[in-house]
Amino acid sequence: MLMNNVEPDQIVLTTALSACADTGGLEMGEWIHDFVRRKQGMKIDLHLNNALINMYAKCGDIGNARKLFDSTRNKDVTTWTSMIVGHAVHGQAHEALQLFSEMKFIVSPNDVTFIGVLMACSHAGLVEEGKRHFRSMTEDYGIEPREPHFGCMVDLLCRSSHLREAYDFVMEMSVPPNAVMWRTLLGACSLHGDLKLATEVRDKLINLDPGYVGDSIALSNIYADKEMWDKKIIVRNQIKQWRTTQPLS
Repeated sequence: MLMNNVEPDQIVLTTALSACADTGGLEMGEWIHDFVRRKQGMKIDLHLNNALINMYAKCGDIGNARKLFDSTRNKDVTTWTSMIVGHAVHGQAHEALQLFSEMKFIVSPNDVTFIGVLMACSHAGLVEEGKRHFRSMTEDYGIEPREPHFGCMVDLLCRSSHLREAYDFVMEMSVPPNAVMWRTLLGACSLHGDLKLATEVRDKLINLDPGYVGDSIALSNIYADKEMWDKKIIVRNQIKQWRTTQPLS
């Protein structure tokens, strides 16, 4: 576009920054930011400003994202959410939750905001606070939890060793559990050597995704850790039998 002497407007620049954010293109995003600063007569509106914050945050440059955030006067829900999620994704749980506590007095959070909040609670091991925010979504803001919110809660409970509670939570969800949720729990069972629960979870995964043998391998490894060699052999033989029934590609 520039080679053809066509000047990009704020809509084009915002779109380009979103692409940089999605692909981790920090260098290109920085170039666009520098272009905007050098361009005489171009004002950075809130949409472009939010796109810059989102780009820096998603690309891991939390310092520049926060500088832009702090210098933004009239923040909207996207401004707050981009920074909260950015802090949460990069393990800065305290900063994310502190911003959320400030945000609530200024603008109502949306469903994406709560993904960042729950992610922060998960990374920090804040089980009770995570539960409170999860309930608050519906009770205080009328936001129905979606698959990502349920996934964050499963991750939170598993990271904090609340395995049976995580299982019960998945079973009682208002949306069908996906394989990622079950595998998060299976991984936690493997880590903690919870054979009984791992067997239950593996059975759920077989029904959900019968073509993936990694779940059975995880179970057989738990048997091996407990020196239950006969059980391990049974599971390994099941895997071999399954593989022989698959058509050659």
